[in-house]
Amino acid sequence: MILLALAAGVLGLLIGSFLNVVIYRVPNGRSIVSPPSACPHCGHEIAWYDNVPVVSWLILRAKCRNCGAPISARYPLVELGTGVAFGLVAWHFGGPILDSVTTPAIISATLVLVAYLYFAAVSVALSLIDLDTHRLPDAIVLPSYIVAIVLLALASLAAGEFWPLLRAGAGMAALVVAYFLMAFIYPPAMGMGDVKLAGVLGLYLAWIGWGALLVGALAAFILGGVFGVILIIAKRANRKSGIPFGPWMLLGAWVGVAFGTVAFNGYLTFVGFPVA
Repeated sequence: MILLALAAGVLGLLIGSFLNVVIYRVPNGRSIVSPPSACPHCGHEIAWYDNVPVVSWLILRAKCRNCGAPISARYPLVELGTGVAFGLVAWHFGGPILDSVTTPAIISATLVLVAYLYFAAVSVALSLIDLDTHRLPDAIVLPSYIVAIVLLALASLAAGEFWPLLRAGAGMAALVVAYFLMAFIYPPAMGMGDVKLAGVLGLYLAWIGWGALLVGALAAFILGGVFGVILIIAKRANRKSGIPFGPWMLLGAWVGVAFGTVAFNGYLTFVGFPVA
C-alpha cells in the first residue's frame, strides 16, 4: 500500500505540473498542448530540466533562468498538493486492488482508482480557476462527465455489479436537479457552472453510497458557510459579496468520499436506525 501511494504521489507531482498549465491557459481560451511552457515575463521556452516538479523551482531559487523574473510559489504548491492528493486517493482506494484475487476484480478496482485520481486532478484545477476567475469552465467540467461515466461503467462491467453505477446515475441527477432549483430560486447565490459541476460530484459520491452523497452535499454548504462567516467577521466581505462556491463543493465532495459512509452510518446508529 505504501509503494502504491508513493507511486501515485510521484504521478501526482507530474500531473500537478500539467495542471499549472491548465489553470493558466483554459480560462484564457488557450491550448494546453501548444505552444510549450514559457516564462510569462520574457517568453523564453522552459527547458525540460527546468520543469521538474518542485525540484526545479528550488534549484532556480524561484527565478527564471533566462531573465531572473520571480516564479510564484503557487506552481510548486500546486504540484506538491496534487502529489499529496494522489497519494491519499491511492491509499483510500488501493485496498481492493491489493486484496483482489481475480483478474476482473483487480481491473475493476484499478479503474475505480483511476476515476478518483482523475477527480482529484480536476478538483485542483477547478478550485483554483474558480478562485481566480469565479468561473467553472465547461472545457473541464463537461468532459469530466464522460470520463467518470466511462471509467465507472467499465469498472461495473469488469466486476459484474451494476448497482453502484445505477446509484451514481441517480446521484448525478439528484444533485443537478437540487442545484438547478437553487439557482432558479436565487440566481445570485448559485451559477450554472455550479449546477453543471454538481452532476459530476453526484456521480462520484453516489458511486460510493448514499451516505457519501448526503454528507458530501451537505459538507459543501457547511464549509462554504463557515468560510463566509469568517470573511464577514474579518470584514473582508459582506452579505452581498460573491464568494466562489466551486472550491467548497469540491472540498465537501472529498469529505463525503473520505468520511461520508462512516459518518452517515454513525448517525443512523446514534438515532437507533439499524445499519445493514
